[in-house]
Amino acid sequence: MKKIKIGLIGFGMIGTGVVRLLQQRSGFLAKRAGTALELAVICDKDLRSKRSVKVNRKLFTADIGQVIDNPEIDIVIELMGGLHPAKEFILKALKSKKSVITANKALLAEAGEQIFRAAAENNVHVYFEASVGGGIPVIKGLREGLAANKIQSIYGIVNGTTNFILSEMSDKAAGFKEVLALARKKGYAEAKPALDIDGIDSAHKLAVMGSLGFGTNLKLKDVYVEGIRSISATDIRYAAQFGYVIKLLAIAKRSGRYLEARVHPTLIPANHLLAQVKGVFNAVFIDGDQVGKTMFYGKGAGQLPTASAVVSDLIDLAGRISDKNILPPVILEKDIIGIKPMAEIQTRYYIRFSALDQPGVLSKISSILARNNISIASVIQIERHRAKTVPIIMMTHEAREKSIQKALKQIDQLRVIKKKSVCIRIETLED
Repeated sequence: MKKIKIGLIGFGMIGTGVVRLLQQRSGFLAKRAGTALELAVICDKDLRSKRSVKVNRKLFTADIGQVIDNPEIDIVIELMGGLHPAKEFILKALKSKKSVITANKALLAEAGEQIFRAAAENNVHVYFEASVGGGIPVIKGLREGLAANKIQSIYGIVNGTTNFILSEMSDKAAGFKEVLALARKKGYAEAKPALDIDGIDSAHKLAVMGSLGFGTNLKLKDVYVEGIRSISATDIRYAAQFGYVIKLLAIAKRSGRYLEARVHPTLIPANHLLAQVKGVFNAVFIDGDQVGKTMFYGKGAGQLPTASAVVSDLIDLAGRISDKNILPPVILEKDIIGIKPMAEIQTRYYIRFSALDQPGVLSKISSILARNNISIASVIQIERHRAKTVPIIMMTHEAREKSIQKALKQIDQLRVIKKKSVCIRIETLED
């Protein structure tokens, strides 16, 4: 049986998990791949720290050339993360006729088109299941399982940190800062969690899924991004009164021949499957024109789920190398001609105003909304009490984003409005 030799770049938490799987299940994996898998080189700048897995020290090197320039290496697994020098290493590996497996969603969101083109030019593969959703097979689902479909929409809860925070805020009526501290304590949030709570991590993953699902080169700069810092327990409580749950959604969907690509807090119906996704779990809800609606659910991060996805790619890729069967990473289509500007999207909105408790306020707000062609679906106006300001909660009918933003700018300038208004978009999903 021919051996497929592997070079691993990056021996951190995920790399350690991959090595453990290769050691513990070598015979099983060889049967699945149809060929033996041999870990030949491990490259990392830190060769002294102890890992939770024992490895022959002869496999270690700090010289990247021992992986990329080694003619015996068939597959390079890149798990170092970041944009540079990971991009340069991957491109050089592809030009050296080596197939690549990566979990680097940030790099794919920024330079996926260049990487995929280099793979095609050199007749090798790029696999990236672990870049989205940890161990959830959403990439394989889009790339292969749903290949007969024209994808209509993708809605994803793809960041466990933000989903844990919003779930805890909802279940315990707690504030954002309090729950963020709890997430840090439990190890669900980094010391500097900006990439998660500001929506950037979700946007990286949406760029990868959107490119696959819609046959276009979706980049991070094409995605509108808004995080969850402004979400309060108050908004979660009022959303529940209307029958909604707030989630940070990664959304890509067709709008004629344009693609909407956005990440932001979203009100979704409380009885929808995505609303039931709690804690650090992830889920991706996909609508295909033939299969209908499907959902992928599971642990979206962690050493073993992510290592599982990497090794899944390795099994598939080893088999394809043996058969010399090349599958393009992204099959470009011509029916999507551009990304729809955020200002032009149309949806429903939840808006919370902080207004002085005096007569005529509601009519002033309603008048501005009407002048901007925004129709009110329902209102909750809190009864008068000792506080000088009271919340006014509105749900709108479908409106254009630029009209909403223009109206809010005008309303927030009124003397009776004392805080910047909170606006959250609504997606009326169907199971």
